[in-house]
Amino acid sequence: MMNRRYAFFGLGFLAVLFVAANAMFVVHQTKQALVMQFGDPKAVYRDPGLYFKLPFIQDVALYEKRVLDLDPEPEEMNLRDQRRIIVDLYARYKIVDPLQFRKSAGNELVLRQRLGRELNNAVRVEVAKVLLPDMLSEKRAEVMDRISEAVKEREGEFGIEVIDVRIGRTELPKDTAEALYSRMRSDRFAEAARFRADGAEMKAKIQAEAERERTVILAEARRKSQILRGEGDATRNEILGKAYGKDPEFFAFYRSMEAYREALGPDTTLVLSPNSEFFRYFDASRGKK
Repeated sequence: MMNRRYAFFGLGFLAVLFVAANAMFVVHQTKQALVMQFGDPKAVYRDPGLYFKLPFIQDVALYEKRVLDLDPEPEEMNLRDQRRIIVDLYARYKIVDPLQFRKSAGNELVLRQRLGRELNNAVRVEVAKVLLPDMLSEKRAEVMDRISEAVKEREGEFGIEVIDVRIGRTELPKDTAEALYSRMRSDRFAEAARFRADGAEMKAKIQAEAERERTVILAEARRKSQILRGEGDATRNEILGKAYGKDPEFFAFYRSMEAYREALGPDTTLVLSPNSEFFRYFDASRGKK
């Protein structure tokens, strides 16, 4: 009898523990709980602590209270000029209404799929309004603001709060990048050719201007040289005239020296008689006479 009584009390104690364990649940700091009874929501617990529910009748669904990341797969999108671009984006959100979250998504996997589609659609709409340089300049922040606003308009539907939306990176597809590179290369060659043509034109202008200045300088130099030569010849003639008046013999000697200088150049051959009057100043005996 005693053994049966102990066994009965033992089984009863285990049953009480099992029921109590099924009736209690703990909500951690990073979680929030939604109590369901036959699929119908009964209560939401966001504060950490120990809570109770009806055993075997009510179930508890736990959801994250921390900020979560959403990183959908990169997608190709069309820009305003119909160029294609690969956009890799991500979002950060947290669940603020477990009941609405359960109604709309049920679990995080479904939410990530649906929210990822919504995010990509919002990005696709905004990217189609801009050009590639806009995605690489300060206008990128404006695009991100519009995308965030479009996504936040749907956050109440999912029971979440969108903290941030960002485009991680943007890159061109391989065929588009090659086409763009070829175009940039052609543009650079055309620009180089234009620079060379401008340089050649500038060079021709500078050379023409330098040639014109050279011609003017040479003409001015010739004019001045002729003036100086004329003045020198006039002065020389004046001096020679005075010398002729004072010493006719010296004047004749000077004239003969000038004739020798002009006639007896390099590689000059003269066939004259030794008694020629042309050489009379070379003959010392004749000069003494």
